[in-house]
Amino acid sequence: MITIGQLAAYVGVSVKTVRVYHQKGLLPEPERDASGYRRYSAGDAITLIKIRTLAEAGVPLARIRELMSASDGEFRQALREIDDALVARIRGLRTTRTRLRRLSAGQLAPLPAEVVDHLEQLGRWGFTPRWVDLQRDLWILVFATHPESADALFHDQAQTLAEPALRLLFLEYDRAYDPALPDLARRILAATRERYGDGAPPVQVDSASPIPALVQDDINASSPAWRRIDSILRAG
Repeated sequence: MITIGQLAAYVGVSVKTVRVYHQKGLLPEPERDASGYRRYSAGDAITLIKIRTLAEAGVPLARIRELMSASDGEFRQALREIDDALVARIRGLRTTRTRLRRLSAGQLAPLPAEVVDHLEQLGRWGFTPRWVDLQRDLWILVFATHPESADALFHDQAQTLAEPALRLLFLEYDRAYDPALPDLARRILAATRERYGDGAPPVQVDSASPIPALVQDDINASSPAWRRIDSILRAG
């Protein structure tokens, strides 16, 4: 028979932990002997080892208490279920570790080889690097969030771009982006402020008149670029 300190040392836990297991009803607390000490048996040590092993595996204490009173068959079945859960956790941790390594290397997520080949083909077809980078980021997002449908979505777009007539439309769409427009709008706004300051122009049309808006709408309708410049100016 051994003391609580010896029991804890043999099993590799603290005395405080043993007392917690007593309080939670996991480990029966023996009566005190004539000297006032609680004495533990080899059976108590075996029970404590079981509790420690389950606790280290992440099993909640309430679940461990149920297992301590389970039959041998129920206990083994529970252990198999716990083992399966641990295998799944290990697999998930390995996946997370792989993703962290890719992130450290500057790779947000892996893309299938055919997607990588497709992105390279976009450059050969004449798409701008900006467009290729945008497509890469979008496919990373799609494959990470919708893996069950990402392949079908990718193949549909790849087949679309494989048709020359449709590819030309996307090429025009790519080239329609003009990074000079925001800069032009800023220069127009700066020139206007330099001329008039922060106040309104000295000559203004009646604010109730619809004519200025109609004129601007007609200008905007004449060119998508002018419409964009107007929206930038209004935001500025």
